[in-house]
Amino acid sequence: MRTIFYLDLDAFFVSVERILDPTLNDQPVIVGADPNGMGVVAACSYEARKYGIHSAMPIRTAYRLCPHGKYIHGHYDEYVHFSHGVKTILSNYAPILEQSSIDEFSMDFTGCEKMYGSLFQFASFLQKEILDKLFLPCSIGIGTNKTIAKIASDCMKPKGITYVVAGQEKEFLAPMPIETIPGVGKVTQMELNTRGFYIIQDIQKSTSRYFEIAFGKFGLDIWRKAHGEGTEYLTIEREQKSISKEVTFSKDMLSKETMKDVLFDCTGKVCQQMRDDKVRAATISIKLRYSDFQTLTRARTITPTDEDLKIFETAWELMEKAYTRRVAVRLIGISLSKFSNQAEQEYLFEDFDTKRKKVLSAINGLRAKYGFEVIQIGKA
Repeated sequence: MRTIFYLDLDAFFVSVERILDPTLNDQPVIVGADPNGMGVVAACSYEARKYGIHSAMPIRTAYRLCPHGKYIHGHYDEYVHFSHGVKTILSNYAPILEQSSIDEFSMDFTGCEKMYGSLFQFASFLQKEILDKLFLPCSIGIGTNKTIAKIASDCMKPKGITYVVAGQEKEFLAPMPIETIPGVGKVTQMELNTRGFYIIQDIQKSTSRYFEIAFGKFGLDIWRKAHGEGTEYLTIEREQKSISKEVTFSKDMLSKETMKDVLFDCTGKVCQQMRDDKVRAATISIKLRYSDFQTLTRARTITPTDEDLKIFETAWELMEKAYTRRVAVRLIGISLSKFSNQAEQEYLFEDFDTKRKKVLSAINGLRAKYGFEVIQIGKA
């Protein structure tokens, strides 16, 4: 049997905001867009949830429910910083660690009892370690697979620990509403309700064959999760080699011209690094984050190149197609990947491409000596 920990940081965005501004403690805090705007709630405190507010709710609805709440745009760079801090702490103890999201982590502690003793007590130690060092509260679920551990992590929030004993998974799940199962959203919930399934025990009484016929492979996955089955083995992360540059705006921004200028500057810097590494990139990716923290990424693969203008034109086209909402922008960025080495070859007569390489090499040399701003490549 595996022993999987699922650690979920409690109201993570709000917790970070309270570290940055302690006057927010014990207040109904809503992180997201301008309450008079068109965005949605990114996160909210437990005090705000008492008013019926929840994440993904339209921000205007949240404001009607709780006009006296503390509405904050949020500091995503700080969230990333604290998330990295948590990951660093967990890496000191977990033989296998998988980060599911910015505030959720899975760990495999199978066979670690001799090292850490009671794993329930060890979970309490991890909570205290994170709280003492980073001032972040968290909840931990422990189970024989990732699904059970994830569901368990939600049972005793905030600052809870729930240990599901091996062999008791079905009994643990039976009284819970069907929407507790990961992957069961509102549409699936309504469809299951119309068929008479309201709690997980209702699914447990049905057959796998029925769910497979009624809902296909997705239905079979729901049936298995309802019976306590789930992923037992975690994935060890391997970072894909890439070069990236992002800019977070000090104020939410609506100007496409500003976006274009910033993206062009970011493109120049990643291309500079790429040429220093003597590689060309085939895949160009962009990132766009709105003020309500909805984040989009788009990518395109082209013929490998190291030219600023070719890469920028592709990146800006991707950015324009991604920017479809009339909502202010918090962050934009570009990433290059799928690299190939540049092959150096001497020619008796220099063609245009050879001359271009020498020009770009000269630009790199000047920037290395005098700084990036000393020379700029013009936009098309």
